[in-house]
Amino acid sequence: MPNPSWLVFIVAALASGPATAQTLLQRDLGGFDMTLGTTQTRTMAQGLVKPSNGAVNGGLDFTHDTGLYFGQWTANSGSSADNLSIEMDTYAGYKHRFASSGYGYEFGLINYDHVTQDVEPSREIYSGISILGSRFGAAFANDPDRSNTSLYADLGTTPILGMGLSMRYGNYMLNSPVTLASGDMVRSYNDWSVNLTRKWADTQFNFSYTGTSLQGQDCSSYSGHNAYCDTALLLKASHPLF
Repeated sequence: MPNPSWLVFIVAALASGPATAQTLLQRDLGGFDMTLGTTQTRTMAQGLVKPSNGAVNGGLDFTHDTGLYFGQWTANSGSSADNLSIEMDTYAGYKHRFASSGYGYEFGLINYDHVTQDVEPSREIYSGISILGSRFGAAFANDPDRSNTSLYADLGTTPILGMGLSMRYGNYMLNSPVTLASGDMVRSYNDWSVNLTRKWADTQFNFSYTGTSLQGQDCSSYSGHNAYCDTALLLKASHPLF
C-alpha cells in the first residue's frame, strides 16, 4: 500500500500557492496527453461517475488518441493529522466518438481506496453512450457494506420547455439490514432526482426535484446521491460578478 505521507506531500505540493489558484499542467508523453493538476478534468459515464473531491486534491490523467485513458486522483478531506482521510481513486477506461455522427460510447472501471482507513476498497464499473445530443450513463458499485446501481440521462435542451433536462436514479442493496428504533428493518432503498437548467439575463437557474423511497425515521439509514432524504424542491441561481 502506498505510504500516506508521500501522498500528502504530492497533493500538498500541487495545492501550494494562493487558495484560489488552480494548478493544471498538460504535456505530451509517449503518445499520451498527460494532465497533472488539482482540478478534476475527468468524468465518466457521461458525467455519472467522477473521482472524489476533498479539501486538498491532486492527480494524473493520461489520454491516448485511440480513446484509451487511465489515471489516479487523490483527495484529502481531513484538516489535521488527527482526522486525516485520504482517498486514492484509480481508474482506466475507453472512450470513442464516431466522427460527424453524434454517437459515442464509453466503458471503464474505477477503484476507490481509503488509504488512511481500515476499510476494504470499493470498485465501480461504468458505461455511457451519447446519441444526437443526449447522454446516458450507468454504473454498478460494490462497496464493503452495500451494492449500488445508478442510471443517468441528460437530454440536453428540450424543444418544448427550452430548458436543460437531466435525471438520475439510484438503487442501494445493503449487505446487512439496518434495524431502526421501531424494530423495522431497511434492506434496500432508492433515490432519484430531476434537474432543469436555464440561462436568463446572464443568470444560470437550476431547479431540482429530489426524493427517496425512505420516509420519517427510515431516513436515518439513508446515504446516497441526494443532499436530503425527504422530498425536496431546490432552486439555485448563479450570476457572474465580472
